[in-house]
Amino acid sequence: MKQWWKEAVVYQIYPRSFNDSNGDGIGDIQGITEKMSYLAELGIDVIWLSPVYDSPNDDNGYDIRDYRAIMDEFGTMNDFDAMLEEAHRHGIKIMMDLVVNHSSDEHQWFMESRSSKDSPYRDYYIWKKGKDGQPPTNWGAFFGGSAWQYDEASDEYYLHLFSKKQPDLNWESETLRREVYDLMTYWLDKGVDGFRMDVINMISKDPSYPDGQTQGTGYGDGTPFFFNGPRIHEFMQEMNREVLSKYDTITVGEMPGVSVEEAKLYTGEDRNELNMVFHFEHVDVGNGSFGKWNPTDWKLTELKTIFSRWQEGLEEEGWNSLYWSNHDQPRAISRFGNDSPEYRVRSGKMLATLLHLLKGTPYIYQGEEFGMTNVAFDSIDQYRDIETLNAYRDYTSKGLLTHDEIFRGIHERGRDNSRTPVQWSDEAHGGFTTGTPWIEVNPNYVDINAEAARRDPNSLFHYYRQLIALRKANPLVVYGKYELLLPEDEAVYAFTRSFEGETWLALCNFSDETQQRELPYDVKERVIGNMEPIEAFTLRPYEAQVYKL
Repeated sequence: MKQWWKEAVVYQIYPRSFNDSNGDGIGDIQGITEKMSYLAELGIDVIWLSPVYDSPNDDNGYDIRDYRAIMDEFGTMNDFDAMLEEAHRHGIKIMMDLVVNHSSDEHQWFMESRSSKDSPYRDYYIWKKGKDGQPPTNWGAFFGGSAWQYDEASDEYYLHLFSKKQPDLNWESETLRREVYDLMTYWLDKGVDGFRMDVINMISKDPSYPDGQTQGTGYGDGTPFFFNGPRIHEFMQEMNREVLSKYDTITVGEMPGVSVEEAKLYTGEDRNELNMVFHFEHVDVGNGSFGKWNPTDWKLTELKTIFSRWQEGLEEEGWNSLYWSNHDQPRAISRFGNDSPEYRVRSGKMLATLLHLLKGTPYIYQGEEFGMTNVAFDSIDQYRDIETLNAYRDYTSKGLLTHDEIFRGIHERGRDNSRTPVQWSDEAHGGFTTGTPWIEVNPNYVDINAEAARRDPNSLFHYYRQLIALRKANPLVVYGKYELLLPEDEAVYAFTRSFEGETWLALCNFSDETQQRELPYDVKERVIGNMEPIEAFTLRPYEAQVYKL
């Protein structure tokens, strides 16, 4: 079934690092408004806006203190309304980040909940008695340590799957669920166009709270007991019925550990839950024994297997979201391409071609469109991400990884790779701020910046514009059936898309060597490519080619 959100291209803005309008070193809402014409020039349809709500910033805004207020550092509600109006004037929709697995411990609900066991807000959160002087379960938190925090006043523990300043909300409470639906309605009535839902598949916990299998960190793995929990579909259908069904929205659920079969349940058109999900399988390739902190080599066939499973699995029901990078992932070119000066742009075009030619709704992360890369800071003091800082402390203090080993992981996979400020120009701090940026700008801004890319007709920026235009002009790009070719090939990712009697062939060379392939096709014309055509099915290093057959 045709839907506008299937045809859209989404652009993620991480506001703190996007554009600073007032020189305080922190990106802000007015800074987004200033760049709306740039985004319109790129051709995107939807902005996914990472949290701008009032927050103490323990996890950069994913710890919300007030769901109906704007963080002071980002501006005012008037600034937000002006930004929303400017976006809509340019034909761009706004998808808010909805963070309702947890709140901040400074939220009024939690302060009331903590104040007394008899508080009407007590069951807005998950409180449990300890066991034999220990936490209720052995679960570890994603940001290190136990997932339980002891509260001396009540002699109970509260659950926090992330930081101890991010207590989990108790979705078993119908009153709490009503509060969430009310705040969603508030934003939709204001005119926002949908929600990206943070770790939304964690909101239903196994009520028996069993211990998890012990990990290398010494804590138990609780994920089997809160990933896609027992009441999750009931909650999602209730949310859809009470709120989403009343508006024309775009929705995507961030869902670690989700399978294709589960995704069909979340996104099937007759299921009345969500439009699409974010899975993590492809961004986990190359994980080592400690996940991303000691990365290993990965193979192209792994990536093909994952993408093809999702492409084929959601062919008839459900819908894919397509991404290489976001605020939690490293830069796409550094992670999956080649960020050397020789191949940065070419591999960036190749990665963009692959992603935008797959079936699903593509997401561009800020700076990806002109080829920003990972950063390699020398000192842990230059990093700001709570996950990175905690991992460095935990893995080095326990002797699990040396300084050099974890720094390799941080340089390759840490979240601050994508959080360094957007490089707008070759001016000081990349034109991001006239002040001192909250995190240092990648020093390569002198060469890699939006202004230089816009000036160069062969740049990655203009290639993204071509890909987006291609999507708008060709229903095949949106709705065509996917078929993988050369499944065992470790250098070339080849596939076709077919729709209403037309077939396109995409070829992507992931290697630093020229590749030639024999394929049983007659080429009608070349649709798009990195470079001037050479012999058909001959691919220079990191080159992409797309043909009509």
